[in-house]
Amino acid sequence: MKRLFAVLLILSLVLPLSGCKGGCYESGSGPLSIVATVFPAFDFAREIAGEQASVCLLVPPGSESHSFEPTAQDILRIQNCDLLICNGGESEVWLEDMLEGMEGDIPILVMMDCVQALEEEVKEGMQVQAHEHDGEESGHEPEYDEHVWTSPRNAALISQAISQRLSSIDPDNAEYYSSRSAAYCASLLSLDEDFARLLQEAGRPTMIFADRFPVRYFVEEYGLDYYAAYPGCAEQAEPSARTVAFLIDKVRQEHTPAVFYIEFSNQKMADVICEDTGCKKLLFHSCHNVTRQQLEEGVSYLGLMRGNLETLKEAFG
Repeated sequence: MKRLFAVLLILSLVLPLSGCKGGCYESGSGPLSIVATVFPAFDFAREIAGEQASVCLLVPPGSESHSFEPTAQDILRIQNCDLLICNGGESEVWLEDMLEGMEGDIPILVMMDCVQALEEEVKEGMQVQAHEHDGEESGHEPEYDEHVWTSPRNAALISQAISQRLSSIDPDNAEYYSSRSAAYCASLLSLDEDFARLLQEAGRPTMIFADRFPVRYFVEEYGLDYYAAYPGCAEQAEPSARTVAFLIDKVRQEHTPAVFYIEFSNQKMADVICEDTGCKKLLFHSCHNVTRQQLEEGVSYLGLMRGNLETLKEAFG
């Protein structure tokens, strides 16, 4: 790995480092350099850092962090950044391997370390592969659900941690970061209150996902039950007839008016279930990643989650 890193570093010295080369989407032009691996980290960082930093989104828009392969330019960006904000977990093993080959200490904030992490859950009816079963049964370490940001309260905890880390790196602007963090967290907690009010009035309904399920922290926050086709970090696969039939039965048993799918889904399973039951299919955005067009239009975590609020109003309001 160290040999590979050395080769990539040499290559990076002869390549231009500007704009969105190497898959990095940049926001801002402040003196600090922040690299964020996934969209939530990117959005939280630019909200807190404001004009004091340039924030780079490392995993390209529309891509999966699980299969991401950093370029020579990406490695150089990380080596030279003032702060690296990553998610942690199995999907970022590539980052752990890369950091082992770097010299010096890279300032890192891991979002999963900022909150109470939950183990990946295999719910009744889910289609799983052998390695996705419970860690104790398979003899492997248990996997943790990585989508910690899907709870607005977790998003606030992560944002506060970013503010504290930036204040330690750049103490002259500590008050600036603290002020922006307080304002942003107030917006997140207002969003949390709106979700809690809506779902309580709706009787804490059961959510059914005809897709992967990357929003466990969301349902845990609001005391919701759920059923889904796959766990949150499952590999894409064709659903079995048994899985589809199970979800169709659950839609009927729960009198569910809508099933949900996530961003970048092919929606095929949702279409089959809706055709069979007459329910609606609705997008629930996990905020894991967005398209380049959305980035250029200024999409934000708050905007996407407000969109989810409207989706739940349509489904259960």
